[in-house]
Amino acid sequence: MKILTTIFLFCLIQVAAYAQPVLKGNIVSGGKPVPFASVSIAGKGVVTDSAGKFKTEIVQFGHYGIKVSAAGYVSSIHHVTVVDAVTIITIELQPLQNNLSEIVITGTMKEVSRAESPVPVEVITPKLFQKNPVPNLFEAMSMVNGVKPQLNCNICNTGDIHINGMEGPYTMILIDGMPIVSALSTVYGLSGIPNSIVERIEVVKGPGSSLYGSEAMGGIINVITKNPIKAPLVSADVFTTSWKEYSVDAATKFKIGSATSLFGINYFNYNNPVDNNKDGFTDVTLQNRISVFNKWSIERKENRLASVAARYVYEDRWGGEMRWNKAFRGSDSIYGESIYTKRWELIGMYQLPVREKILAQFSFNRHEQNSWYGTTPYMADQQVLFAQLYWDKQFGEQHNFLLGGSYRYTLYDDNTPGTASADGIKNAPSYTPLPGIFVQDEWKLSNRHKLLMGYRYDYDRHHGNVHSPRIAYKWTPGKSNTIRASFGTGYRVVNLFTEDHAALTGAREVVIAESLNPERSYNGNLNYTLKIPMRDAFIGLDITGFYSYFTNKIVGDFDADPNKIIYDNLKGHAISKGVALNADINFSFPLKILAGVTYMKVYQVESNSGTIEKTTQLHAPEWSGNLTATYSFPLQFILDITGRWDGPMRLPVLPHDYRPEYSPWFCIANVQLTKKFTGGFELYGGVKNIFNFVPHNPIMRPFDPFDKMVNDPVNNPYGYTFDPSYNYAPLQGVRGFIGMRYQLGRKSGQH
Repeated sequence: MKILTTIFLFCLIQVAAYAQPVLKGNIVSGGKPVPFASVSIAGKGVVTDSAGKFKTEIVQFGHYGIKVSAAGYVSSIHHVTVVDAVTIITIELQPLQNNLSEIVITGTMKEVSRAESPVPVEVITPKLFQKNPVPNLFEAMSMVNGVKPQLNCNICNTGDIHINGMEGPYTMILIDGMPIVSALSTVYGLSGIPNSIVERIEVVKGPGSSLYGSEAMGGIINVITKNPIKAPLVSADVFTTSWKEYSVDAATKFKIGSATSLFGINYFNYNNPVDNNKDGFTDVTLQNRISVFNKWSIERKENRLASVAARYVYEDRWGGEMRWNKAFRGSDSIYGESIYTKRWELIGMYQLPVREKILAQFSFNRHEQNSWYGTTPYMADQQVLFAQLYWDKQFGEQHNFLLGGSYRYTLYDDNTPGTASADGIKNAPSYTPLPGIFVQDEWKLSNRHKLLMGYRYDYDRHHGNVHSPRIAYKWTPGKSNTIRASFGTGYRVVNLFTEDHAALTGAREVVIAESLNPERSYNGNLNYTLKIPMRDAFIGLDITGFYSYFTNKIVGDFDADPNKIIYDNLKGHAISKGVALNADINFSFPLKILAGVTYMKVYQVESNSGTIEKTTQLHAPEWSGNLTATYSFPLQFILDITGRWDGPMRLPVLPHDYRPEYSPWFCIANVQLTKKFTGGFELYGGVKNIFNFVPHNPIMRPFDPFDKMVNDPVNNPYGYTFDPSYNYAPLQGVRGFIGMRYQLGRKSGQH
């Protein structure tokens, strides 16, 4: 018996001597446990319990790398040395950025966190644009769900930005909250905004006239420029494509006393005529554009705001027959469309040195246009002066109050009937003063309920009193979901020739049936956001239903007469309705996906001789969407796949047109590989439009651009005329690109 006992004790001692060491740990973030986190060590994986704790056995003592990942947190690798039978460690995880803590301004005209805003605001940063580098803001907006940059001419490539299917003039473009880009420059000025000056872009879908006045009918795009104090010391982004496009974006900052200046320059050049579709016309407009930007931010006592910025843009662009040069500008021998643009902008903000928070804002811009569309000249000059003063006041813990007034004065002159006297003999430039006042109360009913009420009054000397109320409600049932509902109105005072490019190009005669009345819109939105933490992913969903009703809508009738465009107020109403879904998915491994899809119905209804007619809006696809997928490889390599797809959209066809009235389904997809180096240096390259999709037959009768052979019953029995407006996608096919970025001294805390 003693022998058996001795043998048993000896075995226990041997087992204890060779027992596997145990590793115990706590996974936390901000001092709080992280449940259901994945922990991988030496090929073995375990999951933390509800208290963020884990336990695992290890084969032997030594040094180990531990990989930890959890939904909603940044994956990380930690190192531990196991020398004891039981080792206990604590690992801290960093939360993923989900953009809900970002500060936004556009929805309420005051800085609030995006999560707290009662108005849904989409925030886009230049980091997204860098996944598919483009030389201007116009092209970059194609990466936003429900926002469509639409080219309106296949020759000069001018365009506008559509939100939820509504044409460009219904989208208000702001720079730092100022109505810098509007009317004439909505069509001709967007391509002059370089990405280098942009800190972020805020998008509000639906009317915003209660705060911003005329033009904010379909939505608002607010370009927030960089704060010089927080900007990098030096930044540069240079790229070229296989089509011989060249883009240079550079900026630097310096300080003089209490003032910090950010100086930037953007240059884009494309001087390589290409005619891949063999219609005798350039596929892409040739451009030579320079933009210079300078912004000053002044440090003041009590952190009061003071800044001033100026920008100058010059652009020379042309498209047309491959044989065209400037000697043929305005002639009827070789067709070309040539546009010279000069633009000056001045923007300022100053917080008054008083106890209350009172801010003064001002802006001035001048846009000069010198254009020839074949033999049709368009010479225009637009000047806009804007000033605004508002009081931002917190009353107790519940009411956040805003009261202000604004004044916008627009001078517009051109060589069209739009600025002619009643007898058509004299020139009569348009002078439009537009004073207004607005009030808004953001009422915090409780920690979960918030109500926003707003009202604006404007006076137009031609159309009288204009009232624009708005109401929005936000309910937060829990930490992971939010419901927002809003209703608002919008209005728009129209200058036809500044907004509809079709009125200036091609051979059609423009007919204005009557005096055009201001348009009105009524809009309702219902938005739901949901955050879903999972074991291996974090999913953010954002779904919005929208409905807009328009009266007095100004429409161009392209169908009644093939030789005319007839403009008139709609004798009925127009509808824009649909639903948009955005998904933001972060996986525990280094993959991130942004995806969106929009379904919408955009149409107009009017009575014609007692018959109700329903017409689908041009360039408004029922289905559209986008995708951005980013995967990070070892050694600082990043792969980006981006794409936008559109379903069939109605196009401006001619009577008996042999071209389809609806476009096909198509996708413009791109791929990019980036290599990051130490010191803020990056190299990138890739392929754009990898499926090489281009539209067919974009120009009607390109061989007769001056309609000299239209009256030929044998060769032209249907009386087709030259028309370059059949457009639904860029004519630029597959192409490669390569570039570099450099950034020095970016202040921490910047997104």
